[in-house]
Amino acid sequence: MKPPEAAIEALLEGKHTDPFSLLGSHAGPEGTFARAILPGAETAEAFSMRGGRLGRMKRTDPRGLFEGKLRGKPKPVSYRCTGHGGEWWVTDPYSFGPVLGPLDDLLIAQGTHFRLFDKLGAHCISHEGADGVHFAVWAPNATQVSLVGDFNDWDGRRHPMRNRKDIGVWEIFIPDIGPGRAYKYRIVGPDGTVQPLKADPFAFASEVRPDTASITAHPVKPDWGDEAHCNHWASVDPRREPISIYEVHAGSWQRNEHGWFLNWEEMAEQLIPYVVDMGFTHIEFLPVSEHPFDPSWGYQTTGLYAPSSRFGPPEGFARFVDGAHRAGIGVLVDWVPAHFPTDEHGLAHFDGTALYEHEDPRLGFHPDWNTAIYNFGRREVSAFLVNNALFWAERYHVDGLRVDAVASMLYRDYSRKAGEWIPNREGGRENWEAVDFLRAMNRALYGSRPGVITVAEESTAWPGVTLPAHQDGSRTNLGFGFKWNMGFMHDTLSYMARDPVHRRFHHDDITFGLMYAFSENFVLPLSHDEVVHGKGSLLGKMSGDDWQQFANLRAYYALMWGYPGKKLLFMGQEFAQRREWSEERALDWELRDAPAHEGVRRLVRDLNRIYREKPALHARDCEGEGFEWLVVDDAENSVFAWLRKSPGERPVAVLCNMTPAFRAGYRVPLPHEGKWREVLNSDAAEYGGSGKGNLGTVEAKGGVADAVLPPLATVMLEWEG
Repeated sequence: MKPPEAAIEALLEGKHTDPFSLLGSHAGPEGTFARAILPGAETAEAFSMRGGRLGRMKRTDPRGLFEGKLRGKPKPVSYRCTGHGGEWWVTDPYSFGPVLGPLDDLLIAQGTHFRLFDKLGAHCISHEGADGVHFAVWAPNATQVSLVGDFNDWDGRRHPMRNRKDIGVWEIFIPDIGPGRAYKYRIVGPDGTVQPLKADPFAFASEVRPDTASITAHPVKPDWGDEAHCNHWASVDPRREPISIYEVHAGSWQRNEHGWFLNWEEMAEQLIPYVVDMGFTHIEFLPVSEHPFDPSWGYQTTGLYAPSSRFGPPEGFARFVDGAHRAGIGVLVDWVPAHFPTDEHGLAHFDGTALYEHEDPRLGFHPDWNTAIYNFGRREVSAFLVNNALFWAERYHVDGLRVDAVASMLYRDYSRKAGEWIPNREGGRENWEAVDFLRAMNRALYGSRPGVITVAEESTAWPGVTLPAHQDGSRTNLGFGFKWNMGFMHDTLSYMARDPVHRRFHHDDITFGLMYAFSENFVLPLSHDEVVHGKGSLLGKMSGDDWQQFANLRAYYALMWGYPGKKLLFMGQEFAQRREWSEERALDWELRDAPAHEGVRRLVRDLNRIYREKPALHARDCEGEGFEWLVVDDAENSVFAWLRKSPGERPVAVLCNMTPAFRAGYRVPLPHEGKWREVLNSDAAEYGGSGKGNLGTVEAKGGVADAVLPPLATVMLEWEG
C-alpha cells in the first residue's frame, strides 16, 4: 500500500517520526518491497550483504527517493549507486533490525540495568552481517531524534532514529563506519522546538575543547596486566592498609616544552616513577572526565563517560592506570554527581524538558556553581549515574571514586536561604532521593568490584557516611568506604597559623579531633581546596619567619602522618610550593634546587615509607584501639604525645613540640620498658632542620622516659621490644 504523499514529504524532509516504517526492506502482499533515500543517485541496484543481486530500484523523487521489489525475504540491503559520472555503495541502515532487546527494555524501565554503558551510547559492533556503529540515546519526551555527524554532513534529514516508545530510547545502527567519527544528536522537543545539537551522554570519547562533538571509540583496553594489584586490594580490608594519596591535577602537575598538557603516556613516564619514589600508595586525579572549561578543574563535567581529550585518546588513560597498577600504585578519580553545567551541548533540557534535572530551580539549580542538579529521584537518572560509577571501575580499572560535594547533595537547603528550597515530604531538609542514590551507588560498586573504595567529601555531621548501606540498614547509612576529615584539616591548619606564643590557648584545636576520630573511616585531606582562591600555599599558612614556616610545616606533616586516618596531600605541597596553585601553569619544580624545599620533600618521602612499614601507624587508622594519649594536657608548653599501636606490632610514640623552645629531658610516659628508637625527627638536618634529637634512642624506665623535643618538631619513637 502506497503511503500518503504527506508521509513521503515528511520522510524526505527528515521529519517523519517513524522512518523505519517506510524505509528499508519490508514484506508485502507482492513480496519484499524496499524504499531508500540515496542523495545524489541517478540509478540504484540492491544487493544482499553477501553480494547477491536483489533487484533494480526506481527513482520516484528527484531528491533521492528510490523504491523497488526485491527477491527473497526482507534482509539488510546494500545499494550500488551511480550518478554524475560516479559510482558508490551505500548500506541501508533502515534495512537492519533493532539491536536492543526486550530484556533491555525491561531493565531500563525498572532503572535496574547495570550494563547501560554496553547498550546506550555509540558501540562499534557487527550486526546482521555488517560492521558499523550502534547508537542509542534516552530522550523520552522528544518527538524526533536524528543522528548527525561527519558521516552524513551533519544533516538531520539523513538518519532519523527508531523510537523504542516504552522506554524513551532512540536507536539506529549505521553500517560501514567505525571508531574516530564525530557525532551528535538532533533532538526535536515535545513542543516542536529543535534543541541545540546534543553530545552523547554516554560518549566514550569527545573532541578537544572548544569543539564539543562526541567521538565513536572502541573499548579502551583488552590486555590488562594488573591482576596482582587488583587481587591484592580485593583480598584486604583497606581500613587496615597504608593509604597515602597524592592528589593531582593532570593539566598542571607538569607541562611539556611547549607549555601544553602532558598526554597520558608522558604522564605515565614522569608521574608514576615520581609517586613510587615518594612512597605514596595512590594517585588521586581531579576529575578526568570531559569538561569544556579549564578553570573548572574538571568539576563541571559534560562527558561523564569520556576521559578528557586534552590528554589524548581514552586508551591512554587506561594504559596509565595499568602502568600505575603494575608499579604498585592505585588510581582514584574524583567523581562529580553533585551537579552538572548548563552548556547547551550537554544534559541541560536534553530532550526539550527538564530530563536529567528538576524543572523547579529550588530543587534543580545549584547556587554555588550556577549549575543544574540531577533529579536523583528519577530512576533513569539514578541508573545513569550508578552505571557511570561502575563504568570507571570496570572499563578503566580505577581503584576508587572520591565523590565530590556530598554535603550539597544531602541537604535541600544547602547554600540556600529561607524560601529558596522545598522541604521533603516529612517537612525536613534531608534530600532522601540523593541519599537513596548514594546508597545504591555504593551497594552496586562494592557488590560488583571487590577491592574498590569510595571516599566522600562530606563536611557535615551526617551520621553513618561510612557505615554499610544494606537494604535493611539505617536509612542514613551511605555506604562509603572513607570520608574526608574536614574537621581535622580546618582545626589543625588554624592551629598552625597561630604564633606559637598563642598556641597554648588553642590546645584543643589538636586534641578535639580525637573525640570523633573513629566515628567514621577517615582520610586526612590537605587537598587542592586549601591552596586556591586566595588561600596561598600550605607553607604560607604556617606562622613565623621563613625558617619557622618550614619547621612548622615539617612538624605538621609528621604530626599528620602519625595521626589516625589515611593521608592525602595535594601535588606541590610535598616540596613546599610557595605560590598558590593555578591550573594555568605547571608546579614550581625549580624550588627543589633549594635545600629547604628539597628537605621537605625528603621528609614526606620518609614519612610515607615509615607509615607503610610500621603497622602501628596504619593498621588501626580507623579503630580506637590503635590510639592512646600519652600527653594530652600540656597546653602551657604546646606539647602533644600519643601512642600508635596494633595487636602484635611494635608501638610507635609520636611527640610534637609546637613551640620554638628546645626541650631537653622532657618526661614522656611510655608504656613499655627499654629502648625506644627514634625512627623519624622532622628537625633532622637532612630535612632542613637544626639537627637536634635523641641520638638514636631513649630509655624508658618506670613507665617514663626523658626525651629531647627539638624546636617546632615532631619525633617518632618505636619500641624495640
